[in-house]
Amino acid sequence: MSSRARPVPADYRERLGPSLWIIVATMVSAPMAALVVIPVGTTVALIVGAAVAIGLVSALILLAPTVRVSGSILRVGPAHIDVAYLGEPTVLRGEQARALRGPGLPVRAWHMLRGGIDGLVVVPVTDADDPAPSWVVSSRTPDRLAAAVLRAQLRTRSPRR
Repeated sequence: MSSRARPVPADYRERLGPSLWIIVATMVSAPMAALVVIPVGTTVALIVGAAVAIGLVSALILLAPTVRVSGSILRVGPAHIDVAYLGEPTVLRGEQARALRGPGLPVRAWHMLRGGIDGLVVVPVTDADDPAPSWVVSSRTPDRLAAAVLRAQLRTRSPRR
């Protein structure tokens, strides 16, 4: 048996990767980069264009934030909070989500919003010392994220056998 602690498996994990239209829009930069170096040579221009396209798309995908619930911790991008300090999550879609992203966006709330992702989960923060009254998080599967937060809250409140 190893003395290292095993990482807690995630109950929920989602990468907030870019939508297809953002990837396609990024690919437009490849021909532009190729045109810049075409005076050097067409072969070099093709290589530079392909490298720029692959590099930018890879960066968009690899640097996309993740949403994860593992153990009693909700992690969204670089931020994390124990679910004991959270209230009941609310799932928003369609017009409600659009309104919350626009004029209804709570100014003091902590946000992780991504274009091209329709669903939102709003989780109130119950800790009086926390300056953010809620977390507003984009999710492609907001029902599953809300359920994972609720499951984690139940586990932390239930005594272990």
